[in-house]
Amino acid sequence: MAPREIITLPDKRLRLKSEPVKRIDASIRKLVDDLFETMYDAPGIGLAAIQIGVAKRIVTMDLSRKEEEHKPQVFINPEVIWTSEEKSKYEEGCLSIPDFYEEVERPAQVKVKYLDLEGHEHEIEASGLLATCLQHEIDHTNGVLFIDYISKLKRDRIIKKFAKAAKKVEA
Repeated sequence: MAPREIITLPDKRLRLKSEPVKRIDASIRKLVDDLFETMYDAPGIGLAAIQIGVAKRIVTMDLSRKEEEHKPQVFINPEVIWTSEEKSKYEEGCLSIPDFYEEVERPAQVKVKYLDLEGHEHEIEASGLLATCLQHEIDHTNGVLFIDYISKLKRDRIIKKFAKAAKKVEA
């Protein structure tokens, strides 16, 4: 296990659509371990494989509080199969867009189909923070960022800010 570098805006890989995992083998298990270590090290509550530059449909999450025992969850090939008409708003942030938070409206409840590390298929119904986090991370596997849900003006400002910062780093 080793923490990996989290890619940030304006890295174009964040807009890639991730490939489904065809076989869960040792390399996928190691990737999941690395994702958890990277997520905990950051620290964050969710991480998609694309955020470390790997275009695979894998998401890790842990919504436990700092003082609680870790409750790691892994979702392989996650897919939203139902959303509620009711909406909810949460202030979202992203490890790939550090230090920026914005309120985002999403469906309040979702049903997600996914595989576990043994390759068994599951469905989970989620609401609250879990529903928001699942949607946020599954969006990553589709090349969608939470800033895509805010006004174009705010989004353009954020992208410009990160592009400018990246140019300074390169110089």
